[in-house]
Amino acid sequence: MSVEVLTNVLFSTLRVMTPLLLAALAGLISQRVNLLNIALEGLMLFGAFFAVVFGAQFGNPWMGVLFSVILTLLITLVFAFAVIQLRANLIVAGLAINTLAVGLTSFLLATLFDMRGAYSPSGLQSLPHITLPLISQIPVIGPIVSGHGILVYLSWIFAVLTSIFLYQTPIGIHLRAVGEKLEAAETAGISVKRTQYIALLVGGVLCALAGCQLSIGDLTLFNDSMINGRGFIALAAVFFGSGHPGLTTLGCFIFGLFEAIQYRLQMAAAIPPQLPQMLPYLIVVVTLTVISLRKYLIDRRVA
Repeated sequence: MSVEVLTNVLFSTLRVMTPLLLAALAGLISQRVNLLNIALEGLMLFGAFFAVVFGAQFGNPWMGVLFSVILTLLITLVFAFAVIQLRANLIVAGLAINTLAVGLTSFLLATLFDMRGAYSPSGLQSLPHITLPLISQIPVIGPIVSGHGILVYLSWIFAVLTSIFLYQTPIGIHLRAVGEKLEAAETAGISVKRTQYIALLVGGVLCALAGCQLSIGDLTLFNDSMINGRGFIALAAVFFGSGHPGLTTLGCFIFGLFEAIQYRLQMAAAIPPQLPQMLPYLIVVVTLTVISLRKYLIDRRVA
């Protein structure tokens, strides 16, 4: 593999791992309070849709991000209320959000814009891309890390902030306490419901930003199938990282790398396109199998 090809693949990896990382951080924070957030997929789709609609309406991608965060946060609040307050089944409620996202966005596309499946309004701008001073001049490294959209760099910052948030702030300690021993947390005076609300709502913001990256981070369009399982891949990254931000980020990088490789393989005329498209999902299955096998062996050794 030539240096140029390697550089292009790694550049693409950092780009395509961004929505995975943002969604995985959302799933990680929810997991810390014992809530497996199956709704990541649907919340990302809502975020992508609102970003395009309002970004085009106001002629400003940042307004798209703002409304995407606000409206996705409201939907997350409804989901959180159903799960925490009404004690709805977490899996069923999450799948309901995912189904609602696909149905409602398709309905609104047809009703408001007379479009089917995809919407690319004229005049919609993507979020700005940043050329890093000095770093962009470094051979090999510069072309990989410089020139990305702003949400790519923000996702790296959020990964660091998530680690600080969970391990060095009182709220983060409460989150981990609720996840590790709910009854003990209640005895210590921690409001379990409030803590769970915080975890899900923070996750809603991150999912909205993940959707923004897909719809207006590089492209300027919405497609009702553009999430394409990324929410579940993000959950796989959470399990890969065992709830730790650093390892979860590494998992997102690995999954992003194989997604970037499959794009490169699709350009090879001799390879049927269906085979490369399977690659990221195959890696997810293999990874989860290895994690489950490792846990099984550890449990047997302890027993």
